[in-house]
Amino acid sequence: MKKLLNITLFFYLLFISLLGYSENIEKLNIETSHGNMIIEIYPDKAPITVKNFLSYVDKDFYNGTIFHRVIDGFMIQGGGFTKDMEQKESDAPIKNEANNGLKNLPYSIAMARTSDPDSATSQFFINVANNSFLDYPGQDGAGYCVFGKVVDGTEVIDKIGKVASSSSNGHQDVPTEAIMIEEVLSD
Repeated sequence: MKKLLNITLFFYLLFISLLGYSENIEKLNIETSHGNMIIEIYPDKAPITVKNFLSYVDKDFYNGTIFHRVIDGFMIQGGGFTKDMEQKESDAPIKNEANNGLKNLPYSIAMARTSDPDSATSQFFINVANNSFLDYPGQDGAGYCVFGKVVDGTEVIDKIGKVASSSSNGHQDVPTEAIMIEEVLSD
């Protein structure tokens, strides 16, 4: 009887811990002109980054922006420019949380930044390949902060990753046809 009670208690505690873990994962639906994708974000691994991203979502900042940089076999980047390639004004930069154990694997979502590790604002990118050279510590000692991954709609990422691109307004790898982020919604 004691053994049965211990087994029951073990599974109860396991169930409770799994419930607590699943509450730390939030899902968002990103509606684009090329289809929809669902991402999971991980506030327990990247709390500053997730708070920042959700702040932009709550303000509808991403609605009407584009994936403005697409490099086949590498990544797709968005969240900062309008379809006219005008950069939107963003909030203050955040601290880089790349040392969180998450990797730049295919379909992971990470923050874009400049050469300053603590310069990420609104722009993010979705890896279309295993980009381990971006993992902490990376080539510059800081890496790029992964904070989630695409869990549904990877075919949309694959399709966007193959679009034709050129230079526009001094930017390279800009899709020749605008790829709109129409809306980002909590799932």
